Amino acid sequence: MEFFCYHRDRAGSLPLREELGEAHWAYMDQYEAELIARGPTFAEDGETPSGSVHVVDLPDPAAARAFAFDEPNYQAGVYRDVLLRRWRNLLGRTMWDFPGGRTSGYLVLGLGAGPATDLEPPAARDELIAYGPLLSDDGEAWLGTAALVRSPDAEAARGF
Repeated sequence: MEFFCYHRDRAGSLPLREELGEAHWAYMDQYEAELIARGPTFAEDGETPSGSVHVVDLPDPAAARAFAFDEPNYQAGVYRDVLLRRWRNLLGRTMWDFPGGRTSGYLVLGLGAGPATDLEPPAARDELIAYGPLLSDDGEAWLGTAALVRSPDAEAARGF
């Protein structure tokens, strides 16, 4: 089962985040084989971390909750909240398989509700690093879409 996990930083938590960098990376290294995509998100200035995105393939929802809530930054209070949803990898690849290489990527989240039907990615996939629907726990309801998009800037990514 694939899961999308978005930890959003608590205001003023940057010093604690920096202090826990090694612990965070050691924790994530345990999931190296399960990770589909990962990376920080940044504030409007493009410099200040604002959160972390992880897309991970785990056996079940309990394992996904453990992944999200046992993470050292979460345990220490770096994050203000966590969005954890089932996800479906519609591109069938990891971010490391993205043919565009390491580049400027942006998280685009669209939240909604409805039945989980007609969830195909857009025809123009060249700029998609990762793409898939956010789903209910049982996988039956569509709750939104999460995309990691290659883009020259945030404004262009918003237009995706």
